[in-house]
Amino acid sequence: MAEAPSRNNPERVAVVTGASSGIGLLTSIELAKAKFHVIASMRDITRRSRLDEAAKSAGVTDRIDIRALNVTNFEAMPEFVSQIIRDYKRIDVLINNAGFAVAGFIEDLALEEIRSQLETNFFGHVAMTKAVLPFMRQQRSGHIIMLSSIGGLTASPTLSSYSASKFALEGWTEALRLELNALGIKVVLVEPGSFQTDIWTRNAEIAKKARDGSSPNRERGERMRDRVQNLHKKDPIVVARAIAGIAQDANPKLRYLVGNDARIQLWMKRVLPWKWHEKVIARVLKID
Repeated sequence: MAEAPSRNNPERVAVVTGASSGIGLLTSIELAKAKFHVIASMRDITRRSRLDEAAKSAGVTDRIDIRALNVTNFEAMPEFVSQIIRDYKRIDVLINNAGFAVAGFIEDLALEEIRSQLETNFFGHVAMTKAVLPFMRQQRSGHIIMLSSIGGLTASPTLSSYSASKFALEGWTEALRLELNALGIKVVLVEPGSFQTDIWTRNAEIAKKARDGSSPNRERGERMRDRVQNLHKKDPIVVARAIAGIAQDANPKLRYLVGNDARIQLWMKRVLPWKWHEKVIARVLKID
């Protein structure tokens, strides 16, 4: 465990969920490099090797405390947060990052698969935030940063459940920010475009009906899969550095779009007539 802050060592404490890979891992490193004490949580603690190696390479091993947390185990969260308070006395930043994507045409998705998506990407963020809020309220300070997505502002075919979870997070976070502004707690949405992370590989799930070959959308799905795999995906360090900067900003905005593709997608939705917009999406993703 990293050294806890004290009056003589008033360094800030950040909690990151989903830190075993991708944006969560990189954000943990960037925050540690910015002199935060980072509690990096992950569902499966045996997957810590990549973070351990990155921390060692960056020379921040003493600033990162890796702990197990399944964000869908809602009952465990209050004790998880209370233990951090006992060890570190405060939480200055919460990065709600844990998540995954389930892919499949809507008629191929089972209700259980949709529910699982919402449990992690939306309710997991909600439960973790509610566990932290009493302590931030007592401090009258803190940053809560939600990892949303451009998919929370404009939906994509075959990612309906993922977009649903992010749309829900966007609305909930807007209300949360309005409620907490007067308490000195800053609430932020980070909305990345397409970046090369495990959400496209290890953390991606395909609808069972699409996997077993019984989907009536099989040919369209294969065309779209090939197209998406060939799209350029940028280095996620850009997102991690943006998050680290927001965590140190005393007055952050509500929303931060990250990536030119995210800006272009949002522009298309806002400016183009809907009929044009849907035609462009169908042709680009090869589902027309």
